[in-house]
Amino acid sequence: MGLDLSAKSESRSGFLKALRQWGWPARVPSTSRFLNPYVICFIVIAVVVILAVTIALLVYFLAFDQKSYFYHSSFQILNVNYSNQLNSPATQEYRSLSERIESVVTKTFKESNLRNQFIRAHVAKLRPDGSDVIADVIMKFRFTRSSNGASMKSRIESVSRQMLNNFGNLEINPSPEITSLTVQDAANIFTKECGAGPDLMTLSEERIIGGIKAEEGDWPWQVSLQRNNFHICGGTLISNTWILTAAHCFRSSSNPRQWTVNFGLSTTVPALRMRVRSIVIHDNYEPITRENDIALMQLERGVTFTRNIHTVCLPVASQNIPPGSTAYVTGWGSLEYGGNTVTELQQVQVRIISNNVCNAPASYNGAILPGMLCAGLPGGGADACQGDSGGPLVQEDSRRLWFLVGIVSWGFQCGLPDKPGVYTRVTAYRDWINQRTGI
Repeated sequence: MGLDLSAKSESRSGFLKALRQWGWPARVPSTSRFLNPYVICFIVIAVVVILAVTIALLVYFLAFDQKSYFYHSSFQILNVNYSNQLNSPATQEYRSLSERIESVVTKTFKESNLRNQFIRAHVAKLRPDGSDVIADVIMKFRFTRSSNGASMKSRIESVSRQMLNNFGNLEINPSPEITSLTVQDAANIFTKECGAGPDLMTLSEERIIGGIKAEEGDWPWQVSLQRNNFHICGGTLISNTWILTAAHCFRSSSNPRQWTVNFGLSTTVPALRMRVRSIVIHDNYEPITRENDIALMQLERGVTFTRNIHTVCLPVASQNIPPGSTAYVTGWGSLEYGGNTVTELQQVQVRIISNNVCNAPASYNGAILPGMLCAGLPGGGADACQGDSGGPLVQEDSRRLWFLVGIVSWGFQCGLPDKPGVYTRVTAYRDWINQRTGI
């Protein structure tokens, strides 16, 4: 059967014309089976970005999101006899043995497969074990948060066993025990050690002291001595019951019931306030020459040490304080001569100046006595001032322990060239402190 194609074509043409007349489109579009190229490009980019961010986060949390971990180890030293010279971190014997142990621990871990995780080691204490010596060492590591605790401890113990070959002629017990510590456990150990600053409390790799205003915990031994709730002088915590300060602070009153001791950064909002049981002024204090300008305050009860309140180290009488070495003086004194005291603790870096230089005619012309110590800058500008009296002048040793080397005593005005601050030299009064306090 044949088809009349021409008739069909005409019929279709007429139908399309009719649709156009009624407003219908001549061609009804069909749905495309393919997306717009721009949409495809956008989707691909979005997927790539999401994957990249996901991978980056995984890499960060698995490899870079690290946490500090502390460990304790006790090394028994079999061929060193414990003596009184190892009682204090101020002695050369204590410092030498501790530095040697710290050096061996550091060298061993830095040469091991934990070189990237090991941060620092510190001998927290040397103690007797019969006639032998026990060294309590705190070690800090940084591991990723996802690390397994048992695995970390096992790796540290494995390296510690290799350490025994590095002690040279020190004979060490071959089984040092490793125990994990919480951050608070580590802090509690360091608060019992004198002179621990914030960098030692955290075993950080370096300390930066910037600006004038002190931060919480920077100088945990600094106290404000107040009479009738008004700041008079600074002082330094040297034990849980004793404060070291200047004798001239008590010219107006030495009645302990009139005094309180404030701890913390602020003189007006103290972290802790303590009453005073007794005040001990040096018997030979001379107000005119300022000789023997030193005194002690005994607290009514013992203070509990915390991260932000604990003692500074006292030097041994023979400790060397070389001219030109760096020291820090802290206090609430005025920022300029004749100004008002401040309420927030301040700090300033100074340099030790020899007594010979300080006694030059252009300086103090012979007024500096052997029991005194000068510190400042040759051109002036860095000094203690009114209200800082009795406060600490401290230095950091090679093990990052802080030692009290001076007590703010006197000076001509504040911060003038050739007129540095004058301090009571603590090493000259080490025996006097020991006789009065047993420290």
